[in-house]
Formats: sequence, structure tokens, C-alpha cells
Amino acid sequence: MTDISRKSFLNTAAIAILPVIVAFLLGQLATYPNIAGWYAGLAKPDFNPPNWIFAPVWTTLYILMACAAWRITSLPFGADGRKTALAIFYAQLAMNAVWSWLFFGLHSPIGGLLNIVPQLVLILLTIERFWRLDRVAAICLVPLAGWVGFASILNYAIWQLNG
Repeated sequence: MTDISRKSFLNTAAIAILPVIVAFLLGQLATYPNIAGWYAGLAKPDFNPPNWIFAPVWTTLYILMACAAWRITSLPFGADGRKTALAIFYAQLAMNAVWSWLFFGLHSPIGGLLNIVPQLVLILLTIERFWRLDRVAAICLVPLAGWVGFASILNYAIWQLNG
């Protein structure tokens, strides 16, 4: 690998992966301090998964998001639709981090619900835009859509039970 191609690879990786890591860390800052206290005290539906499942699921989803973003950022800069697809991707990523602050940080299931529904729409739109550019990148986000869809239902149920 030449110095120029190595630099280009590192720049692409940074643009793709660093925002995903930042979103992950920001979300965790709001989530972890509230699991044992506030979240444990909430009434939850019967389909609520055990707490231990969330860390491996979200770690996997963030890895898949980073891979998807890297594939799209690796496309030629002027590729038709690349800029818009990445903008939508980073918008849903930001909403993902904000959800943690609304739901866990502010102890607001309704705040989380008001975030997660449009977040899911952005994820689906990202998948559609990525599909046009790189089908593997789009497929990497399908588990995210499934989990956030489930989380939307769970968020709604928690809000209803704790209104």
C-alpha cells in the first residue's frame, strides 16, 4: 500500500468509524448509570429482554453500522447519491445517541418514543439509499432496523405501563 492510498484508507475509515464510536460512547454515558436504578424500577412488558442481551446486541449493531458507513465512504467522492445517503445515515446515528439521553438520561419514555419512531424511518431510508450504492452496506443495516423496530414497540409499552 502506498503512502497516498494508506492515508486515503485511514481518512475514509476515520470518517466512517469515528462518528459511530462517538455515538456509541455518548449513548452509553446516559444509559449505564441509569440501568440499575431508574430502569430497574420501571414496569416492563413480558417481552422485555433481560438486561444482559442489550450490550452484545448493540455492540454488534454498532460494528455493522461502522462497516456499512465505511463501505459507503469508500465509494468515489462524487458517486451519485453518496452524500445524501451518508447525511441520512449520520442523522439516524445522531438520533440513536439522543434517544439514550431522552429515555435514560432524562428518564422519559415518551421522549424516547418521540425520537425512536422518526429514527426508525431514517434507518429505513438509509437502507434504501445504501441499497442503491452498495447492497452489502444496506444489508448490514437490516438488523439495526429490526432491533429498533422491536425497541420502538418496547419503548411504547414501557411508556404505557409507566405513563
